[in-house]
Amino acid sequence: MTYRISTNQFMRRYGELINEGVRSGATDGEALAKMFAEYFVGSSPSGIIGAQAGPDLAKILTGGIANYKRMGCTRFVIETLGIDAINDLHDLARVGWKFDYRRPADAKEGTIRFENVYFVSHADARPKIFAWVTPDEQAALTAHGLS
Repeated sequence: MTYRISTNQFMRRYGELINEGVRSGATDGEALAKMFAEYFVGSSPSGIIGAQAGPDLAKILTGGIANYKRMGCTRFVIETLGIDAINDLHDLARVGWKFDYRRPADAKEGTIRFENVYFVSHADARPKIFAWVTPDEQAALTAHGLS
């Protein structure tokens, strides 16, 4: 199925948009917002959230990436990517992220690696993220003195 390749390309583009925002300070929030379904769910150790992708989603995404930059993030890239088909319309994407930083307080450099799982739908003929599962990102940032 050709859409399996597009899921790979779709997730790689997602990663590129995030990294471009971190590196340049000018995130394309509109492009990122278009990558999410009308309604989405996220799960992390802090709980489960569900939201409708309203007109403020681009601002929220842009603000989140700006926050990473303020914390000292210098590069945020996909290091590994695995796509598993769930059925003809849904894929699971395992994304291994590499978060490089230079801590503002003392200029110490470091890297945080973690894996997020994204659920991608092709129901509308274009891939859309409709759910994700993340590890304890806040704990990792705190352990590295970044929050």
